[in-house]
Amino acid sequence: MSHGQVAASAPTPAPNPLMTWDAKRVRHLRRALKLTQQGLAQELGVRQQTVSEWETGAYAPRGASARLLDIVAERAGVAYGEAAEPKGGEA
Repeated sequence: MSHGQVAASAPTPAPNPLMTWDAKRVRHLRRALKLTQQGLAQELGVRQQTVSEWETGAYAPRGASARLLDIVAERAGVAYGEAAEPKGGEA
């Protein structure tokens, strides 16, 4: 490094853009938060029908909704891997 250059700090890793929210993950997160579909919908600013469609697999969260789910899961301490594989046979 030459004089006057400042060492760059390592950037915070961004969430893996290849991770997707499927029906099982959405349902597991909602149950881990002890919320109804309506409750999760209100927290995310979407309709209850939207949460239902995510959980039945009719549609998958994408864009801002998927990012919000990432943030909610992270802050709630629900690891993505845990959401992918619910424990105790919870479906």
